[in-house]
Amino acid sequence: TVGSVLSSYGWYMLLAVVAVYLLVQKVSRSLARSSARPGAAEAAEEPDVVVRRQEALAAARLRMQEELNAQAEKYKEKQRQLEEERRRQKIAMWESMQEGKSYKGNLKLNQQEVESGASASAVPKSKPNKKPLRGGGYNPLSGEGGGTCSWRPGRRGPSAGG
Repeated sequence: TVGSVLSSYGWYMLLAVVAVYLLVQKVSRSLARSSARPGAAEAAEEPDVVVRRQEALAAARLRMQEELNAQAEKYKEKQRQLEEERRRQKIAMWESMQEGKSYKGNLKLNQQEVESGASASAVPKSKPNKKPLRGGGYNPLSGEGGGTCSWRPGRRGPSAGG
């Protein structure tokens, strides 16, 4: 009778034993993890260690906040300087317009004076005459004057078959 039961249900019993074993292993691991949680370890630590760690964390946060504030101040100062420079340029442009001069030409002259002050022997270079890439009669739609390649439409009708 035992032999007939084992022969009929042997594989099922083996699979059930393996499943129970794996289940027991998983439960024991989860119990081991829950007992070693950081919250439980902190409660076991001494209070002065916890206080020192929190103070160090607060000091690091304060240091980072001060650095961030310093960077923000530098950025604001740069923005103020840029705004002041834009305001000066607008005032100069307005004054030159009131005098009847071209404000763009005036700005170019000011830039040239700054450059000439930096290098007195600098001579402005003239641009060489460049020839166009294609002739004046080039038209891509006509197919003339292009080059060796040209586009032709495909044959009408069904594809070649036979």
